Amino acid sequence: MTNFTIVRGLVFLAGAYLVGMTLSSAIQTFVLPRSANVRLTRWIVQSVYFVFRVRAGRARTYESRDHVMALLGPSALLIQPLVWVTLVLLGYTAMYWGLELTPWELAFRLSGGSLLTLGFATAEGLPATILVFTEATIGLGLIALLIAYLPAIYGAFSRRETAVAMLEIRAGSPPSATTLILRAHRLNRLQHLSELWLNWEYWFTEIEESHTSLSVLVFFRSPQANRSWVTAAGTVLDAAALAASTLEIPRDVQADLCIRSGYLALRRIAAYFGIPYESDPQPDDPISISKEEYLAACETLARQGVPLVDDLEEGWRNFRGWRVNYDVPLLGLAALTMAPYAPWISDRSLRAVPLPRQPWHEEARAEDAG
Repeated sequence: MTNFTIVRGLVFLAGAYLVGMTLSSAIQTFVLPRSANVRLTRWIVQSVYFVFRVRAGRARTYESRDHVMALLGPSALLIQPLVWVTLVLLGYTAMYWGLELTPWELAFRLSGGSLLTLGFATAEGLPATILVFTEATIGLGLIALLIAYLPAIYGAFSRRETAVAMLEIRAGSPPSATTLILRAHRLNRLQHLSELWLNWEYWFTEIEESHTSLSVLVFFRSPQANRSWVTAAGTVLDAAALAASTLEIPRDVQADLCIRSGYLALRRIAAYFGIPYESDPQPDDPISISKEEYLAACETLARQGVPLVDDLEEGWRNFRGWRVNYDVPLLGLAALTMAPYAPWISDRSLRAVPLPRQPWHEEARAEDAG
């Protein structure tokens, strides 16, 4: 066996590995029904994110940044299959060359014609013919995979945004936990918020699954520039935390469950993108909201006749004990997505939680704080 034959064999194996790695990435990204931090998929999205982040950083107004970032999610989604097809093309080119289909131009032409089922190049011999058939199948399969999963992706996006749009009716624009409580009070609904907490418990459960298994959804922005799934999540969690800690109303365990489902969802999404947070925070740990801001919100509520607990010192401790569970993941995701302005969320996200050098780490950690 000559050295040249050994080189061809090694090139063939390298091409086979490249094709296998690409197929594994596609399957884990679109087919595997669980969160999988796939290296190739992560590299693609990270690269697209970096380009758009640089472009958005040059914008002078939020509207300009939002216009740029609105294309991030769809661009990353469409670039993924293009990268996969390109890698399969190169992998099969190496395998054809390894089967002594020389020169490289012939191997590349045969690979491209087989992958795109153009049929302008033919192979001779059984091994090469088998490769042609498998490459054509893979090429059709990758395109079919993307087409098949587009409805699922946009279905998850639509369900997410329906709840975000409906929240504007209750919490205003930009959304505010104080506004949500005030409007509920005016409608005599303070003691009937269980349905809201329950609906958002379902919502948090769904985005935890969809935004980790199909992580590109994190970067899909709302149809309206002033809306964001991140600010909506923070508003509901803050409102539930205020209801559980500060309002003089009968205790509603559904608010507690909503907060728990919310902070677990935000933590697991943040972990996927490598946003660091304390997995077991203590109730007296610092949060991004000051006591003065909390008391100012209480004063606003009290002026409108909202019943508050007598001991606001204890109310503040209880509110902080709830907020500490989701404070860092919430602000980190707001910074990552360049969320629009919302009080207690994106108005402090960039200064409170600076992004790491890498948008997300190589390995994600999804921890349950218990």
